[in-house]
Amino acid sequence: MIPMKILSIIPAYNESANIENVLKDLYNQNIEFDVLVVNDGSVDKTGEVAEASGKAYVVNLPCNLGIGGGVQTGFKFAKQKNYDIAFQFDGDGQHKASEIKIILEPIIKNQADVVIGSRFLMKNSGFQSTFSRRIGIKIFEMVNSILIKQKITDNTSGLRAYNKKAIGFLSDFYPLDYPEPEAVILLGKNGFRIVEVPVMMQERKGGRSSISGFGSVYYMIKVLLAIFVNYLRPRIVKE
Repeated sequence: MIPMKILSIIPAYNESANIENVLKDLYNQNIEFDVLVVNDGSVDKTGEVAEASGKAYVVNLPCNLGIGGGVQTGFKFAKQKNYDIAFQFDGDGQHKASEIKIILEPIIKNQADVVIGSRFLMKNSGFQSTFSRRIGIKIFEMVNSILIKQKITDNTSGLRAYNKKAIGFLSDFYPLDYPEPEAVILLGKNGFRIVEVPVMMQERKGGRSSISGFGSVYYMIKVLLAIFVNYLRPRIVKE
């Protein structure tokens, strides 16, 4: 048993087809942690299914805030309840609960403030997204490497762990919309120690991604602009 207070943050929008199995997988891990499902204004039964499981706290947002608002709600909950570690875990079945120990270990050993689970650090690491999205991920890798002088191979990964310092910071400053690449810049620029660890991911079990087709191009352009805006802003954490 890990002697720390740990929270799993699951942002979920229209994931009624997946959320029950995701919670079962988490519940079967030999790690002691709490689970928070942030139901981001779903129009299906995501919230009801999560509540009926009896395995999670559930926050039902009155409208859809997007992934950034959903995850930030989780950080605010974690800060208010004084959790030592929080980890982000998708509600669509892509993340493997067996990988949780891998992303927690550098935090527990005080080797990192933020840990990102990367699909691209080892070969044969399961589902690695569509070709078009992999191109976008590679562009984010190059841009972010230049801006924060650190190579991050999977800037869009939603499998991440955070220590108490990072929780407090992101509860106030987490980016909105599709925030993972922006958060890398924000955290790197403000001196947080970011570490990547190799993980395997799966194709989503049901429903569909909110980013596809022309939306992938729009997403990439929008996020690249947001990355540069975040980079140009003054540092928030003073040295």
